[in-house]
Amino acid sequence: MTAARGRAWHRAWAHVRDLLPARSDYAGVRRSWRGDLLAGLTVGIVALPLALGFGVSAGLGAEAGLVTAIVAGVLAAVFGGSNVQVSGPTGAMVVVLAPIVATSGAGAVAAITLVAGLIVLAAGVLGLGRAVSFIPWPVIEGFTVGIGVIIFLQQVPQLTTGRHATDHSTNALIAALQSIADADPRYVAWAAGAALIVAACMLLAPRVHRAVPGSLVGIVVVTVLALLVPNPLVAIGTLPSRLPAPSLPALDPGALGALLLPALTVAALAAIESLLSARVAASMADTGVYDPDRELVGQGVASLGAALFGGMPATGAIARTAVNVRSGARSRLAAAFHAVVLLAVVLAVAGPVGTIPLAALAGVLMVTAARMVHLGTARAILRSTRADAAAYVLTAVITVSFDLIVAVAIGVVLAGVFALRSLARASAVHRETVADDASDAEPGDERIAIIRFDGPLFFAGADRVAAQVGEVRDVSVVILRMSHLELVDATGARALGEIVQTLERRGVTVLIKGVQPRHADLFRTVGVLDALRHHKHLFADLPSAIAHARSHIRREAGPRTA
Repeated sequence: MTAARGRAWHRAWAHVRDLLPARSDYAGVRRSWRGDLLAGLTVGIVALPLALGFGVSAGLGAEAGLVTAIVAGVLAAVFGGSNVQVSGPTGAMVVVLAPIVATSGAGAVAAITLVAGLIVLAAGVLGLGRAVSFIPWPVIEGFTVGIGVIIFLQQVPQLTTGRHATDHSTNALIAALQSIADADPRYVAWAAGAALIVAACMLLAPRVHRAVPGSLVGIVVVTVLALLVPNPLVAIGTLPSRLPAPSLPALDPGALGALLLPALTVAALAAIESLLSARVAASMADTGVYDPDRELVGQGVASLGAALFGGMPATGAIARTAVNVRSGARSRLAAAFHAVVLLAVVLAVAGPVGTIPLAALAGVLMVTAARMVHLGTARAILRSTRADAAAYVLTAVITVSFDLIVAVAIGVVLAGVFALRSLARASAVHRETVADDASDAEPGDERIAIIRFDGPLFFAGADRVAAQVGEVRDVSVVILRMSHLELVDATGARALGEIVQTLERRGVTVLIKGVQPRHADLFRTVGVLDALRHHKHLFADLPSAIAHARSHIRREAGPRTA
């Protein structure tokens, strides 16, 4: 007993150790540090307008997005399970947070971030990192399209009035329509012009050189013009010139119940998006495998840190991670240095950053949202199968209309139903002849039916298969061939037992041939083999079963024996 307990403790400690940072995380830094620092600088420049924009779009202010990118960025880089993942505020999280801020206020976000961080951390410790593999590709793409549409719609208030109206709907589509109805034409003209300048810079900069950060160039151009030309555009405002002191968010025990559901939603999104981003990063370059459980631990720690500094929940950012890899990142140093670059912005140029017009950030996010919709991917899914197309469209529509996590859940369920239906259709039974050659046939062979089971036999198709076998008539012996049977669950095994019992009640002798070792225990447990009239009616090969069946036919006129 003591030895067993010792082994259990050893396994538990080994699991925990695998989830913690190690010296091996930086084994190749001596060779890659120059490229890592350059990649970190590049990602920091790209991340700056996104961090500011996502903070504003969530209704928390630009400083919340910037603090999250710094604190969560460095913590996820150190504790996460990917060598090149870049974390921070993301558009998907903004989609979830904006309604929470509208209903519960900005003060609730820190507490929700803290609870969500603990949930994600616990999920990693419990080894739930592989769960994201159960989300089908069409659902992921539909979810991404829905997020892109919502991010785009969330920028409409910045272009119509320059503010978030507290009396507008929490649904992005309805709020966008309400903002258009309340729009100030003069403000719209200025804001749309600013957004178009930023969008043009983002679209044209890559044609000049891939390394040119179009979003930053566009923001600089618009900010300079806004400072030189009198205009009504609303700017970010005053930003802190240093990080706030860490403090524990106020947690009201009585309000924890109300915060639990939003925290679960935030945690689920953080886990899904981070694991998807890490998986994409691992496929982009040879930067080492990623550990999904450690990635969840890292993202949980990152959100906990962001909560202590007044930030928002963090996730892995697919776009910034892709920029990191393409810029030459090979170790965690790049993602950590990107956070250092953003910290330098806070310490050195917080004043000029505060003069950026919100319309410029809206332009950045609108282009980012449009880039999330890949027309080639949409065409491929819509032309694939009706089931995948339905899951893709439904997930996107529900994401925009109702709730992001609900959309993923419904999409997964719908895809699962379609998959089960296809799997059930693969279940089939075929009647075979006793003798392939007429010269090998014997009198009475027409009284023997060989039924071959193909494919899986499980709850979704068991009744249909049983009904097909039950249609066999005018025979004295039925041989059930099991060697081609694939997946079998308890319902399928029970259906086989009922098939045997039904045929035996009709006076038909049932022989079973070719039970596979992986199915044998289930058949014994459920009672399939006990339903046979005699234990000798179980055969390993078909010739022996046919010979036994023919002996039954020859003795049919006499007393029935085994």
